[in-house]
Amino acid sequence: MAKFILLAETGADIPAEIAKEYGIYIAPMHVTFGSETRDDGSFDVSEVFSFYESTGTLTKTSGCTPEDFETVLAQIRAEHPDSHIIYMAYSASTTCSYQSCVIASEGMDNISLIDTKQVSAGQCLAVLKTARYLRENPDVTVEQAVKFATEISEKVHMGFFPGDLAYLKAGGRVSNAAYLGAKILSLNPLIEIRDGRLEGTKKYRGKMDNVAVQLYNEFVPQYNLDKKTMVFVYSKGLGEQLKKQLTDMAKQDGFEEVMWIMTGGVVSTHSGPAAFGVCGISE
Repeated sequence: MAKFILLAETGADIPAEIAKEYGIYIAPMHVTFGSETRDDGSFDVSEVFSFYESTGTLTKTSGCTPEDFETVLAQIRAEHPDSHIIYMAYSASTTCSYQSCVIASEGMDNISLIDTKQVSAGQCLAVLKTARYLRENPDVTVEQAVKFATEISEKVHMGFFPGDLAYLKAGGRVSNAAYLGAKILSLNPLIEIRDGRLEGTKKYRGKMDNVAVQLYNEFVPQYNLDKKTMVFVYSKGLGEQLKKQLTDMAKQDGFEEVMWIMTGGVVSTHSGPAAFGVCGISE
């Protein structure tokens, strides 16, 4: 029986095999296609893109509800009644999920809630490192476990390029003028996760194959990323040749582990197809 149980949302984009290996529980965020709302993770991500192509309207996203967490927490209590739950949340600045868990867990004394201030691969990496820490240190206290989860979350850095600015434009995140200017000049805005918020920090000019390599080469030394794990995040549609090139580069640079995390329905709604990002932990 596990002493600790980790809990996150589908927006963390944690691969199913990792969730299974470490016993991580996942609460569903939601994606709305017109008048139909579906659980993130219950459909192929390509449906997000085909919906936009066929309707000209973006899918909409929403966080977990208190009822979503009540269901998952009840399952954990039934399967691991003596465990302590560590909920490592999708950035509370961007969704209602964290507050929903606060409501659902009211009165429980066996749960700790942490705002990772991360999304997608950044949240995934923080959860994965915590899971490995708990496995390697089975006798840690609740205070030690929560301290590690909090501190590792603060060391994660992620930056990514949206795959198609039309999705940001359709979602009202960039003006039509800014969108047209970026298209004409082949500009790719870099979005970084800073203190839980998504911020545009820099613009790169050129095709994705070139700017992805440039981002990797700049991001690693900028944040002094630990060579234990390099995470590349992408949305469906990114070229396999580019993925192989970046994997080879990371291995040549001494990264012991190179992971590729594909965005699910929630993140893909905002990134569009063929998005790319870099994620790691500062030493």
